[in-house]
Amino acid sequence: MLIGMGEFFAILVAGIDLSVGAILALSGMVTAKLMLAGVDPFLAALIGGVLVGGALGAINGCLVNWTGLHPFIITLGTNAIFRGITLVISDANSVYGFSFGFVNFFAATPLGIPVPVIFSLIVAVILWFLTTRMRVGRNIYALGGNKNSAFYSGIDVKFHMLLVFIISGVCAGLAGVVSTARLGAAEPLAGMGFETYAIASAIIGGTSFFGGKGRIFSVVIGGLIIGTINNGLNILQVQTYYQLVVMGGLIIAAVALDRLISK
Repeated sequence: MLIGMGEFFAILVAGIDLSVGAILALSGMVTAKLMLAGVDPFLAALIGGVLVGGALGAINGCLVNWTGLHPFIITLGTNAIFRGITLVISDANSVYGFSFGFVNFFAATPLGIPVPVIFSLIVAVILWFLTTRMRVGRNIYALGGNKNSAFYSGIDVKFHMLLVFIISGVCAGLAGVVSTARLGAAEPLAGMGFETYAIASAIIGGTSFFGGKGRIFSVVIGGLIIGTINNGLNILQVQTYYQLVVMGGLIIAAVALDRLISK
C-alpha cells in the first residue's frame, strides 16, 4: 500500500518509478545495519525510511531533471543501481538479530488493527492533505495535466518533479522499514517485482497513466483490491507465477479502459 501511494505521485505527473522495490530493500537494509550498530530502533527507522528513501528518490528526480529523459529510463537504471548497492552492503545475505522491540511494535494489533495498516493510513491522510489542501498538490496535478501549460503559468516544473520522486522514495523507504520489521530481517532481494503491484494499485485505483488524474484514497482502495485478489488466489492455491500474470493483465486492462474513457 505504501509503495502504491508513492507510485501514485510518479504516475500523476505522467511518469513512473520502477525503482520502488530496490529503494524498499536498500532502506530496510540500512535500517537493519543501523540497529545492529547500536542506533535506537526508531531513529534507525527514521533515517532508513525517510532520509535514505527520500535521498534515493531525490537522485531519481535530479537525474530526470538533469537528463530530460523519461522517468521510465532513469528509474529502470537506478533500480539496478540501488539493488546492486543493497547486495554489496549486505554481502548478498539476510541481516537479522536486531531489536525485538522494533519487531514487536510493528506486529502489534491495537483495536484489532495491525500497526502497518494504521501507519499506512496516517501516511495516506498526510498525502491527501498535501494533494487537496496545499498549493503544491494542485501544482502537481497541473504538471501532470499539461507540463507546458504548467510551465507557462509560472509553476516550477523541475522543483515539483523532484518533489514527486522524493515522495515516492520516502513511501518506498517507509515500506522497507515495515517489511524489515515484519520479516524480522532485512532481505537484499526484498521488494523484487513490487513495482508491478505499486503500479497496479495506482492504476486500478483510478489514477490515469497519462497524468493529471487520481486520488490518494483511491490508490488505497486499489491496494486493498489487489490484496483481496492475491488472498483469494492463495486460498485457491494458485501459484505465484500465475498471480503475476493476473496483475499484468489487470494493469493492461485498466490502462486500456482509461484510454478509451479519455477519448
